[in-house]
Amino acid sequence: QVQLVESGGGSVQSGGSLRLSCAASRDTDYYCMGWFRQAPGKEREGVARIEWNGGTTYAESAKGRFTISRDNAKNTVHLQMNSLKPDDTAMYLCAARRFSCSGSWDFNYWGQGTQVTVSS
Repeated sequence: QVQLVESGGGSVQSGGSLRLSCAASRDTDYYCMGWFRQAPGKEREGVARIEWNGGTTYAESAKGRFTISRDNAKNTVHLQMNSLKPDDTAMYLCAARRFSCSGSWDFNYWGQGTQVTVSS
C-alpha cells in the first residue's frame, strides 16, 4: 500500500504559478508517479507522469507550461505549473503505480487531492 498526500494548491490569477507536492508514505523508487486533475462536471484527466528514472510524459494541455519532477530520496513528486489559465482550475490528484509508466494511464494508488483555482 502507498498513501499519497498532496499539498501546494491555492488560488492564483491567470498567468501565475503554483508548485504542487505529493508525499508518499513509503519508498516509491520503482513506481510510476502521476498527476491528474478533475474539474467539476468533467472527467478526470492525466496531466503528467514520471518514470522511476525520470522519464516524463505530458498531456497536450500541460506541455510547455507544467513540469513534473521527483525526489526519490524524499519519496516526493512535484508539479510545477506556470502560465496558469482559468481552464486549469481543478482538483489535482497525485497517483502511483508499480513499475513502468508506459501504456495506459491506469494507477492503483491515489491521494485526496489539492484544489487549484485560477481566476481571470
